[in-house]
Amino acid sequence: MNDSVFLVEDEPLVAMEIQDLIEEVGLKADGPYATVARAQSALLESTPSCAVLDVRLRDGEIFPVADELQARGIPIIFHSGHASPRQLLDRYPGATVCEKPCSPSLLVRAIEQATSADRQVA
Repeated sequence: MNDSVFLVEDEPLVAMEIQDLIEEVGLKADGPYATVARAQSALLESTPSCAVLDVRLRDGEIFPVADELQARGIPIIFHSGHASPRQLLDRYPGATVCEKPCSPSLLVRAIEQATSADRQVA
C-alpha cells in the first residue's frame, strides 16, 4: 500500500474539497473519479491506503468498486447523502459512513483512522 486515498466523487466542488483535506493530512489523492467505470479502471492499477466513495454516481452506484476494495482489504469510507448507513455497514462491515453534509474534521478523522494501521506497518 502507499500513502494515497482513492477518491470517487462526481460533484466537482465536493471532490476538490475532499482532495484538499486528503492533502492537508499529508496523503495523496488518487482521483477524483466521477464514474463507476472510471473508478473500476483506475483501481486495476492502484493499491491505495483507503478509499473515500460517494455512493450514487453518474453511471450507477459504487458497489462494484466497493466490493473490489473490500476483497482487497482496503478500508472504505462512504461519503454520501443518498444511502442508508445501516445498509452500507451491513454490506461492508468495518467501513466508515460519513453522511453528507459532514464536517471536514469528521472526514479527516475517518481518513486518519483508516490509514493509521497502514502507516504503523510501513
